[in-house]
Amino acid sequence: MPAPLAHPSPGHHPARAPLRGDTSRHAPARPAAPAAAAGSAVASTDSGIRFDRVTVTHGRTTALDSLDLTVEPGEVMALLGPSGSGKTTALRAVAGFVRPTSGRVLIGGHDVTDLPPYKRGIGMVVQQYALFPHMKVAENVAFGLKAQKAPRAEIPGRVAEALDLVGMAGYADRHPRELSGGQQQRVAIARALAIRPRVLLLDEPLSALDAQLRSDMLTELAHLHRELPHVSLLYVTHDQVEALTLADRIAVLESARLRECGTPHQLYRSPRTAFTASFVGTANLLPVTVRADGVEFAGRHLTVPTGDATPGATATLCVRPHLLGLGTAPDPQGNTLRGTVTEVQWRGATHRLHLTVDGHRLMADLRELRETPPLGTELTLHFAPQDAALIPADIQPAARPDTPANTPTDPADGGPHHA
Repeated sequence: MPAPLAHPSPGHHPARAPLRGDTSRHAPARPAAPAAAAGSAVASTDSGIRFDRVTVTHGRTTALDSLDLTVEPGEVMALLGPSGSGKTTALRAVAGFVRPTSGRVLIGGHDVTDLPPYKRGIGMVVQQYALFPHMKVAENVAFGLKAQKAPRAEIPGRVAEALDLVGMAGYADRHPRELSGGQQQRVAIARALAIRPRVLLLDEPLSALDAQLRSDMLTELAHLHRELPHVSLLYVTHDQVEALTLADRIAVLESARLRECGTPHQLYRSPRTAFTASFVGTANLLPVTVRADGVEFAGRHLTVPTGDATPGATATLCVRPHLLGLGTAPDPQGNTLRGTVTEVQWRGATHRLHLTVDGHRLMADLRELRETPPLGTELTLHFAPQDAALIPADIQPAARPDTPANTPTDPADGGPHHA
């Protein structure tokens, strides 16, 4: 069994990489991919993952329900969802630890559903690191190479190469107990990379780290992927910030089903379900009725794009807290709401105000609020028509087309940093 899948006992930012949406169509030619590890049944030039209507059941419990999803070669796909949503089951199906009840798993176009883990050509990193405590760092990294019977003469060089990639070249002779949590995680990643996988699986790799280390490791993972553009990454997390920061696309899972898949920009700015709106970022979700020229909320008219929604239909209006401004709308087309302050939270760069508007709760993240309004104060807030997304209540949309979008994510769109 290769190192990335082994466990020591029975029983894983600078300027953003220009990956989003172009997955090589308009990008310069990438350098040749390295050879695959010995013992892998997947060819060295193969990458990408395909879930072909994969279902996993345990008795009467459905852990994954007809997952139909493609991870493109060289793409970072985040599986995002709450506990029990099926995201880890999906990753374990790719790893070979879970056998689908129905459907197929393909890597690089090859059906690997019946292959054992060590023949799939994958690396895996988990949150517990799974390092052998009695082995030095270099020995841990070399473990998978030895298990796959790599030529003995190549092993020292490949170990050094993997450690250098993760910035741990100077720690080869230390034991895991002599390393910090972040350093141990880097060693686990180096071990997964040493076998030169075509696919890298990361299962909540940063959840055991503190906030600052998580931020640092996100930066390093983004840098690492730019160094290894041929490797497809499947990244499991319940943390929206990790998904929004790192992924080219995000697949949102809930109750064992894929609810929506799209770029971070699409899911944050134009969610198609109320669940996505509330789970990817923070959202005000207001019950509205569609009208011919906008929507009606609590007896007042709001000007927002309604698309092909039917007048008279009920819907949900999504407005992000950071897109609400204090005072009346400066633009005649803008929307104004008046509410009563029920709570004020200082968050350093912003104040989060909780208000009630005709019995409906509302949040507003306001910058440079020099005076904190007393509880019970009535305030006027505004937002622009284009800053709201309408989610029809009578539609449960399918996932977006399962291809990378061509629109790059705008890192200044008010994403996780403002939510």
